[in-house]
Amino acid sequence: MSADPELRLQHALEVAHRYLSHRDRTVAEMRRQLESRRVEPETIEQCLAMLLDQKYLDDARYAQLFAEDRRRLDGWGTERIERRLIHYGVPRAEIAGALEALGPADELAAALEVLRSRLQAPPADDRERERALGLLVRRGYELEVAYDAVRAFGRD
Repeated sequence: MSADPELRLQHALEVAHRYLSHRDRTVAEMRRQLESRRVEPETIEQCLAMLLDQKYLDDARYAQLFAEDRRRLDGWGTERIERRLIHYGVPRAEIAGALEALGPADELAAALEVLRSRLQAPPADDRERERALGLLVRRGYELEVAYDAVRAFGRD
């Protein structure tokens, strides 16, 4: 790249804005993208600082919106949401804040909604109960929440 620091920073910002034009990104995702485009480390740090200052990058906001969307749109449990946010490079403190905002009552309600949408009737025997539990555990619900949801679904 050019020897001029201003031109290097301008190039990094162009790469970053193109990458952000598709969807929100985490700081870690942006860092990987800039590294893959062979942007120099000191330019990456300058670029990230500017993007954070201008609120183009915000891991707390990203975690909150991601958690809400995955719960509401896909019926994911907190464990699956947490695993995916870790994969995206969101700091654990931000993940904890986003998951805490979802609340345990919302998790049980979301698990019940998954069961209602996927099963025509409450589980009648052990095999069907195991199937319902497996469905919820694969979606990222803790086993205790899955048991509670299956029991509550049977009472509906």
